[in-house]
Amino acid sequence: MAARNATAAVIGAGDFIGAAIAKKFAVEGFTVFAGRRNGDKLSPLVADIESAGGKVSARSLDARKEEDITAFLQEADRLAPLEVCIFNVGANVNFPFTETTERVFRKVWEMACYSGFLAGREAAKLMLPRGKGAIFFTGATASMRGGVGYAAFAAAKAGLRAVAQAAARELGPRNIHVAHLVIDSGVDTAWVRERIKEREGADALAKLPPDRLMRPQAVADAYWALYRQPRDAWSSEMEIRPFGEKW
Repeated sequence: MAARNATAAVIGAGDFIGAAIAKKFAVEGFTVFAGRRNGDKLSPLVADIESAGGKVSARSLDARKEEDITAFLQEADRLAPLEVCIFNVGANVNFPFTETTERVFRKVWEMACYSGFLAGREAAKLMLPRGKGAIFFTGATASMRGGVGYAAFAAAKAGLRAVAQAAARELGPRNIHVAHLVIDSGVDTAWVRERIKEREGADALAKLPPDRLMRPQAVADAYWALYRQPRDAWSSEMEIRPFGEKW
């Protein structure tokens, strides 16, 4: 592991995708600055990275609060120059259309869209004076189309995709790589497995073919591939899905 004088901030460093992203960039020599709500839950991630010889700091973070995002990224930048910012906040909920309350719709939009705008804007402010950096956003199938019960989630994720597109067009010519990663699949997490069990039963879960769900590590590898792209072949959007996913 060759240490770099650079920080990778992971906003939404949850137990699965976010943790895998943090571990990948730590292995590649970045100082990782990880944030999530209930930051005490980051202790296992910190222990894993440090035991592997990596450098990591962790903080509690409410990404919906402008002052939290600003302070979080400025602190990350003080550890070492902020070179990568990955916004990975989820907010996946499912409610029938007529039962989607104003509170649910607003909260999901704040978590999955508004907070992504804040993260991208504040990261750009730190990167632009140095003339380099990467800002990546985690998307979903809902970024591309609305589904039954997903009015709030799809509206937020589609909005985040538009934020990423606008930022990519504006910041790309200034050497800031902005990209949106569409995860068109269920990811192999405890939450997804529980939903499969509820819908299809324990037998269906037991018979799930290997690699039918996307591994969190595969998402992390996709982000690393985006980061490693040469400047003459930058992607502003990447879609990833398992071999068996219908689309």
